[in-house]
Amino acid sequence: MSAFPTKLSGVACCLAAMVATGCASSPEPIIGPAVITPRADLGQQEFAAIAANTYALRPSDQISVNVFREPELSIENVRLGVDGTVSLPMLGAIPAAGITTAQLEQDISRRLLAAGLRTPMVAVNIANYASHLVTVEGAVTEPGVFAFQPGARLSSAVAMAKGPTEIAKEEQVAVFRESPEGVLVAKFDYRQVRQGTMLDPILQPGDRVVMGTDGLSVFYKNALQALPAFGTFGLVLVR
Repeated sequence: MSAFPTKLSGVACCLAAMVATGCASSPEPIIGPAVITPRADLGQQEFAAIAANTYALRPSDQISVNVFREPELSIENVRLGVDGTVSLPMLGAIPAAGITTAQLEQDISRRLLAAGLRTPMVAVNIANYASHLVTVEGAVTEPGVFAFQPGARLSSAVAMAKGPTEIAKEEQVAVFRESPEGVLVAKFDYRQVRQGTMLDPILQPGDRVVMGTDGLSVFYKNALQALPAFGTFGLVLVR
């Protein structure tokens, strides 16, 4: 009898075991406070663990401005331009990016008062955090560009992309971030993030998350798929 089936079944077992390691269950979380200290050796210094208490408006955000008892001066869902200004009735374009909604309310009230409106009462609300987009790519199930709410974390970005694939190298997650000094790159171990033993950073608009890929796993997965589906696994099961 040929030794080929035995060798083939051995290869299949080996390949199946290697592929299966990519499907292992997630690590157990460590009970207690999660790590919030960034690691300088991984470039995490500029990545925050705690969300800010206030929010400064950004270009592309959409706001609604309500002037009490002045419907002709009120406006719904107006977008901040790329220059950070917003156009309002009677006032024209005024700067809005980089300040809070409370500060913008005060500025609009002051401008309306100077324009002749008595005791203006202004309310500004954020209709859409449209500036908050994150790109997730690499070894994730559904890569793409996703909208997120302020305070969302790296783990949220991975979840929006439906999680890592079987061939993901979870210990090699890179986050690219624009800064005044240029593009910053930090490395994170997604397994440790899920355990709570590594910082799960707050996302910033424009972040790019790249889940690493295990090229060796890709090779073995392709090799396993190339084997005869029924004969090979039949030999594996009966041995």
